[in-house]
Formats: sequence, C-alpha cells, structure tokens
Amino acid sequence: MIRILNLVFVIPILIHCSTSPTGRRQILLVKDAEMNEMGGTAFSEMKTKTPIDSSTIANAYVNCIVSAELAVTTDTTGVDTWEVVVFKDNTPNAFALPGGKIGVHTGMFSVSKNKDQLAAVIGHEIGHVIARHGNERVSQNQLAGGSVKILESLGKPTVAGALGMGAKFGILLPFSREHESEADLIGLELMAKSGFDPRQSVELWKNMSALGGNKPNELLSTHPSDATRMKQLNAAMPNALALWEKAKAEGKRPNCQL
Repeated sequence: MIRILNLVFVIPILIHCSTSPTGRRQILLVKDAEMNEMGGTAFSEMKTKTPIDSSTIANAYVNCIVSAELAVTTDTTGVDTWEVVVFKDNTPNAFALPGGKIGVHTGMFSVSKNKDQLAAVIGHEIGHVIARHGNERVSQNQLAGGSVKILESLGKPTVAGALGMGAKFGILLPFSREHESEADLIGLELMAKSGFDPRQSVELWKNMSALGGNKPNELLSTHPSDATRMKQLNAAMPNALALWEKAKAEGKRPNCQL
C-alpha cells in the first residue's frame, strides 16, 4: 500500500504535461536534453554500421530540401544544428531522431519521384522530432510499467540505462497511429510553408502503396493504412494549398535537384 501511494505522489511530480504542434496534450517524462543525447548516440551507432553516401549530388539534393523545411520549422527541443546523412541502403526509408539527426536511405529516391515527394517524407520525419513523439513513446512505456525506481531515475545523464532498453531501442519504439497521422499533418504543413507542392504528399503514398508486400520500416507502416493517410492528407489539403500559395508569393520556390 505504501509503495502504491509513493507511485501516486511521484508520478505527478515527474510528469511534464506538454502540447504537441497540433494542440494535442502529451505526457513527457524525459528532458529534451536527455532525449537529444540519446538520439545522438543512436545516430552515431548507425553511422558506424551503415555505409554513408558521400556523393555531392545526393547530399546537395537532400540538404536543399531539409534546409528549406527547417527554415519554416519551429523547434523547441533545444537543437541548434541539424545533421543530415545519406545512407547507402536500398530500402526506401528515412528517419529523424531527437537531437536534430536526419537519415535518408538512397532507396528512398526511387519511391519519392521528385523533390516535393521527398519533402513530404522529410517533413514527416521532422514532425516526429518537433512533436516529441520519441519522448512520448518512452514516457508511455514507463508509465505502463509503473516502476517507481525507473521513474525516480529519470532526469539523470544515464537516462538511457535507467530506461532499461538502451539508447537505440528507447528511441526507435514503433510510433502509434496517432503519432504517424500527426507527423503526416505536420509534414504537410512544413512542405507547403517551404514552397513544396503539398499535393505530392498524396502521390508519395500512392507510390508507397504500390510497393505492396511486407513493408520494411515504420515510415512505410500500414498503421495507419496508406488509404487512411491519403484521406487525412486530402482533408487537410485546402489549408496546405493556401500555405503553399503564400509561400510562393513570398518567393519560396526551392530549386532542389537530383
């Protein structure tokens, strides 16, 4: 009984209630600085295990899109500089980690047929980071576990160890349907505000759907389904088109070429 009461008192003190970019209420248990450190650690590990594409053309193309979108991104997670790496991997994948780390597989170029479609992918991944989805997933799992000892360990530099799952697995937990849908909408807004055609986000998911079979990563997850994602994107399209027209009027026409 005493332990239960302790848990009741400890949790409210540690929980930080926040609001996502779309206005959704969140429960976050881990400090941004700690999530950023964990993201950096995981990204460094990935760079040692996956070949990096150092070609000028591919890197200029990806960085052109990232720079345009970050210019209109409001990020309150404490990241000053984002790092972008193109990985030599034929799987159609892209990801972003806390700490401002973005990875794009070369296999993504064959699925995102143009700069606007790749902007939809990258905007989606940036959306996960600025909405603190990684932090939220870690926090949800810790609350579900109900461990006072683990909760009391949060806030220390060794937070990855305190979570009991290691930095990489603490961040790369599968996102929920809610997180995926929210990242889609954030990405749609970011691409439109930066001058990319938001209608191409739907075309991207048509390409994704055409891949069929077992999809190899969270970006290509069928949860939510491709059809659901396209329906949600189309519902938000009128506002996105208005933002795109405004961006073009302001001279935002990214000239990103592969």
